[in-house]
Amino acid sequence: MNLVVKSALAGFVVLAGFAPVSSFAQDGSCTCATAYTGVNPIGSIGNVNGNVMVSQVAGYGPAQAGGALDFGSRVVVGGKGSASVNVGSCNVSVPANSTLDISRVENKICLNVLGSEHTAQTGNSTGASNNNTPLFIFGGLALGAGILAATADKDHGHAVSD
Repeated sequence: MNLVVKSALAGFVVLAGFAPVSSFAQDGSCTCATAYTGVNPIGSIGNVNGNVMVSQVAGYGPAQAGGALDFGSRVVVGGKGSASVNVGSCNVSVPANSTLDISRVENKICLNVLGSEHTAQTGNSTGASNNNTPLFIFGGLALGAGILAATADKDHGHAVSD
């Protein structure tokens, strides 16, 4: 097998080890979904407490109660903050250390709160780390090396007539 093909294959395998699981499967779940009625803006920020930022045209800026939200808006809440968002029939609370993303799924508005589940797991009484990144890195490298070894040129590049 050509060295370029082997290298590309090994690179793909290693990169697959770095990819988050969510990139392999489309997660259709929303924290809250509501019908899209064609009205813009689609919603607003309710309450803001502490460190809360919202995506704007020129990047992120401080969130303010009553601020308009549209598709693609993101509300980011810091460690000592909280916010609420009102979009259609959805009234969603965004806790500390969380992000709320607003997207369109078919003819519905999808509000998805990410990160709040991680805050509930910060107290690890055993002191052990739950970070699997090194496992994925070395697993991908080992798999890539195995594929390279299995597809290695057995006759070491010599012509058949030699």
